[in-house]
Amino acid sequence: HIGEKQFGGGRAGESAATGITEDLVKAGFESGRMKTGTPPRVDGRSLDYSKMNEEKGDAKPDKFSYSDLTVPLTNQRSCYMTYTSLNVHDILREGFDRSPMFNGRIKSLGPRYCPSIEDKINRFADKERHQLFVEPEGWNTCEVYVNGFSTSLPEDIQFKALRSVVGFENVKFFRPGYAIEYDYFPPTQLKHTLETKLVEGLYFAGQINGTTGYEEAASQGLMAGINAHLKVHEKAPLILKRDEAYIGVLIDDLITKGTEEPYRMFTSRAEYRTLLRQDNADFRLTPMSHEIGLASEARLRRMEKKLNESEKMVAFFRETSVSVAETNPILEAKETALITQGDKMFKVFSRPQIDLEDMLKFEKVKEYIESNDVDQEILEQAEIQVKYSGYIEKERNNADKLTRLEEVKIPENFDYNKIKSMSIEAKQKLSKIRPVTISQASRISGVSPSDISVLLIYMGR
Repeated sequence: HIGEKQFGGGRAGESAATGITEDLVKAGFESGRMKTGTPPRVDGRSLDYSKMNEEKGDAKPDKFSYSDLTVPLTNQRSCYMTYTSLNVHDILREGFDRSPMFNGRIKSLGPRYCPSIEDKINRFADKERHQLFVEPEGWNTCEVYVNGFSTSLPEDIQFKALRSVVGFENVKFFRPGYAIEYDYFPPTQLKHTLETKLVEGLYFAGQINGTTGYEEAASQGLMAGINAHLKVHEKAPLILKRDEAYIGVLIDDLITKGTEEPYRMFTSRAEYRTLLRQDNADFRLTPMSHEIGLASEARLRRMEKKLNESEKMVAFFRETSVSVAETNPILEAKETALITQGDKMFKVFSRPQIDLEDMLKFEKVKEYIESNDVDQEILEQAEIQVKYSGYIEKERNNADKLTRLEEVKIPENFDYNKIKSMSIEAKQKLSKIRPVTISQASRISGVSPSDISVLLIYMGR
């Protein structure tokens, strides 16, 4: 959809895939429609970056891989930030009568967390401006993605409005923004493996499940592929639990709660997010990956070495004592309470004011690092384990407790309305669905992890 123009299509520059939906519906599947949008792509050479705020990348860029074959970026490209204005909003409103969103052409729901610009100025009419992130598309192109300006308004309106944005006065378009409506199949029709319940051996992954976002699609594709392979070879499926991976949270949410709007994976959707950190992804998943033949033996050994060395380093902090004389000057410099007697390093390091740099001032730490040839990765892992040990332990206990309570029965006539600290939505959904177990209750859309915690406390658990 671009204004009043509409045509069939697939991904940018590709034709639509037709006929699949009809075939699946004939086979008994339920289908629905969703919407997503995209902003204009513009020529970066036509922009005046001097009028925008520069948004630099990470001071210390990291990498996603634990492999020694990859190295972090040394050179980065900046993004820039500019803003819409009341004038821009007025120009955009000129096209509302020709907007497929407002004239009833688009009936399906779009992603709640990245609304179109026309949606923003309509829903948040009190806001005088909205942020626009100006993002380069890559190293070898001058194409720029105008993040925050997703729209399906007519092309002439898009162009006129964008030219009124600071820094975009001479903007040139490569292609306008547009909205896409697409078919999806409510994911409650799937098993945890992403195999459909209706047709054995048929797996759904990605946008077809009502998700939006590259990472969401990629992670489902990976899991569906793994499980299809395991099924063909008559092996046990690989199902990641909610306390093991974000993929586990994503898939469990989709197949037990379904989704009526494009689903995005947020850390807030995971009740065990302290356990699901980027620094321990290799500890959590490499052994499983090795077991099914994905991670090599060398990769597993490297992970085990890192795990052993970081555990030894944490044990060193737990067992090594420090004196008042060597500790207090460091504490004094950080303006935190001094110690009156010797203490374990772990306790000193646990203080929020004390960081790794401070700990490296202790001679014993320097000696340990030198004699054990400890690298930065181990140091950072040890720091996280010490700093967050209380939280990590508490969350692990909660995860274990909820696993044990999976089959706790809820009394048939339980009155949810008497629980004051539970959300109204949760009370309504629980009263309507009347779940038999805590496990079932936790999977109802609109019932959050904190609602379940309140319910457990109320039931004396």
